[in-house]
Amino acid sequence: MTDVQQRAAAKEFTAYWAGRGDEKQETQRFWIDLLRNVYGVEEPEKAIEFECPVKLDHVSFIDGYIKDTRVLIEQKGADIDLRRGYKQSDGSMLTPYQQARRYAGYLPHDKNPRWIVVCNFREFHVHDMNRPNDEPEVVALADLEKEYHRLNFLVDTGDENIKKEMEISLQAGEIVGTLYDALLKQYKDPESPETLKSLNALCVRLVFCLYAEDAEIFGGHGKFHDYMQRHQSDARRALMDLFQVLDTRPEDRDPYMDDDLASFPYVNGGLFADEHIIIPRLDETIVELILQRASADFDWSSISPTIFGAVFESTLNPETRRSGGMHYTSIENIHKVIDPLFLEDLKGELAEIQAVAVETTRKRRLKEFQHKLAGLKFLDPACGSGNFLTETYISLRKLENEALRSLSNQITMGDFTNPIEVSIGQFYGIEINDFAVTVAKTALWIAESQMMKETEDIIHMSLDFLPLKSYANIVEGNALRMDWESVVPKHELDYIMGNPPFVGGMMMTREQHDELAQAFPNCKKVGEIDYVAGWYAKATKLIQGTSIRCAFVSTNSICQGQSVASVWEPLFAEHIHIDFAHRTFRWDSEAKLKARVHCVIVGFSVASNKKKKMLFTSERPMEVSNINGYLLDAENVFIENRSIPLCDVPKMRFGSMPRDGGGFILNKEEKCALIEKEPISQKWIHLYIGAEEFINNKKRYCLWLVDAAPNELRSCKEVLRRVETVRTFRANSKAAATRKFAETPTLFCQIAQPDTDYIIIPGVSSEKRRYVPIGFMDKDTIASNLVQIIPDATLYHFGVLTSNVHMAWMRAVCGRLKSDYRYSKDIVYNNFPWPTPTDEQRAKIEETAQAILDARALYPDSSLADLYDETTMPPELRKAHQQNDKAVMRAYGFDIKTTTETTCVAELMKLYQKLTEATGK
Repeated sequence: MTDVQQRAAAKEFTAYWAGRGDEKQETQRFWIDLLRNVYGVEEPEKAIEFECPVKLDHVSFIDGYIKDTRVLIEQKGADIDLRRGYKQSDGSMLTPYQQARRYAGYLPHDKNPRWIVVCNFREFHVHDMNRPNDEPEVVALADLEKEYHRLNFLVDTGDENIKKEMEISLQAGEIVGTLYDALLKQYKDPESPETLKSLNALCVRLVFCLYAEDAEIFGGHGKFHDYMQRHQSDARRALMDLFQVLDTRPEDRDPYMDDDLASFPYVNGGLFADEHIIIPRLDETIVELILQRASADFDWSSISPTIFGAVFESTLNPETRRSGGMHYTSIENIHKVIDPLFLEDLKGELAEIQAVAVETTRKRRLKEFQHKLAGLKFLDPACGSGNFLTETYISLRKLENEALRSLSNQITMGDFTNPIEVSIGQFYGIEINDFAVTVAKTALWIAESQMMKETEDIIHMSLDFLPLKSYANIVEGNALRMDWESVVPKHELDYIMGNPPFVGGMMMTREQHDELAQAFPNCKKVGEIDYVAGWYAKATKLIQGTSIRCAFVSTNSICQGQSVASVWEPLFAEHIHIDFAHRTFRWDSEAKLKARVHCVIVGFSVASNKKKKMLFTSERPMEVSNINGYLLDAENVFIENRSIPLCDVPKMRFGSMPRDGGGFILNKEEKCALIEKEPISQKWIHLYIGAEEFINNKKRYCLWLVDAAPNELRSCKEVLRRVETVRTFRANSKAAATRKFAETPTLFCQIAQPDTDYIIIPGVSSEKRRYVPIGFMDKDTIASNLVQIIPDATLYHFGVLTSNVHMAWMRAVCGRLKSDYRYSKDIVYNNFPWPTPTDEQRAKIEETAQAILDARALYPDSSLADLYDETTMPPELRKAHQQNDKAVMRAYGFDIKTTTETTCVAELMKLYQKLTEATGK
């Protein structure tokens, strides 16, 4: 269906179902109607299963399950509030989503849902199970006509063509890797830079020849194979002769050369330029590899030029790739950048033109649209192997081909004297690796060839691909040190995009640190931010006074914790605004050696933005009024390190740090052995608790020798041996501060243990949990420096801290370790704006907080990891948390029915601003 047809179908569906909604009688008809008539599923009865049994402690039934896209559907009647909890058969209070999550936990692994959709005939609440604790994307039935695309995931099994290209391209990568290894063994000096540069260039040339013969660019299928087969007795000389011929115009060639060489076309473009490339001897293994596996047994014409870079990643040393911060970006993730940056608008504009009824007007506007596409210019200042540029070129050419298809029905072939206007000359790149520059140029040439073939099929004409156009727009250089306008003047540029390298502050080389400091002089804490921020700073400087729009894939660290103020405060001061953003998501490189990275995507500009700002939460879009540095729909607030709490609450601190070389810490067996050998040591042995022990109920112990009498210590040889281990470890340390503590080897380096019971919060906790486990600990349990502690805290403090309000704040402002929450006292706790409850509200929070502790106590053998797993969380504990959440929200004055996590954080940030302005802190 076209966009116009699908909108019409969605409008008709909405009109029919408005006001209906009987859960028992109409669920199946509703979903079958939606899949068949709005999303074009021919046999929806086979695509969706209804009333799927799932065995809990009793048999329940899942309302709907779409197997191909792994969508679990929980359907409710039109009168049901999807945000409220409802009493279940076991007495627990669950929202429809929590009910669905429970069902999902009992499904086989291969049926675990990718999406959970909760629906009441009026709204679809979409939960992405890659981000299970995020608030849902809500699509109203009334908005389906204009927002039908937001439910495409119901039927989107992924583009089969992309899957095929991916599979073929990865196979090609294995072939190139095998060929690379075999060639490398033939070089006399395999580790020299000259050898590696020659080998990389040779691999690129061979791949182009293999592609050209399969795409019939050389004039016939198998031409390269047949030539090499005829000359396999001297394959090295045959390659050298061929490369020279491909770089020579027909009029300049030796008129007496062999016919099989003379029949090859002139390629040009610099790919086969007479550079000093060393070609080693080609033994029988290499010749057979080229002739059979690489040529006869493989069709290169279907490789994806966008994945061309991943093909060649197999030829790069993994350590080199990691140190350079290079990560291959999949086609799906490229479109997360380019679609909202410009492609969706262009697609919409073309659809609008195609719907124009007046033929002469439609024809004129189609040609104007084609001219517009040909006038756009793009820069990727960290282009790597060119996948962003290549996919963008392909996307523009597909739009141009669609325009040509519309025009071909209205005009004669004589009008197509020069049908293609979009060119690879519109695409600019900067890349520090010379090999990647060559690959990027070649990938664009392959993309140009493939798209030209599509154009030929539309206009039924043959077009000349060769000779290649000389293409110098991708330059080798250090993007943080060079002037980007030396590549393309900013007044000619429309878009900047890409995936700059990620290198954390602690991992940067001295050179990278200097480059970042030079590129981002306004950043106060440049040594603590990620290398990728340099590209934001350079882009911000370049786009001043222009309408250029930018978007980068970035490590999520730049939008978390202290980095937000360091990165975004100086950028916002340069008048940029965030136009769209994808909040944290994980993606894997499509190369064989996968690089798992937690990313954000940020689109920004200084130009006036006529479009609504778009925030993609759980990879679904929503319109917002502002996107701040935390990628939240809230004002531009910066939460910086604060040494004391903003509000009047007990201070938080780290637990005690042993820095002991293992001398103080004991496991259960070591504890028992020590007590048996030296019974007096029992009074010095305490439970020792860090985040791992607290969450997973593991037992460790420590020697706590504060106030231990020297005469008693001297009587315990094993204890003294451990103390000597501590002293030796500290005395041999490279850190002067640690060596100083060798003078007090019986004590922890930093002692923070309170003399009262305390609240404990793990320093790092899994993002999969809705609530970070928090608890009370007795004063005799020694807290390690891997947890935060709050002495003198009460039930009220525990209730607020364990509530969904504080959890929402924590998720928004904390730093992350990969994707896990990293709880910080200086960022999270000390900046948290506490409520000002009435006595009645405070008492209610204390009551609900105690109920949480009581619910935990019902399961003494279960760890907090067990209790706070969304699948196994006991109903009593869930209900207690829900009641506590409501009590805390009422203390803030939040509307329980309408407040979402995003709106909650927005309100907390307003309160934070108000408190900081009032106190001057």
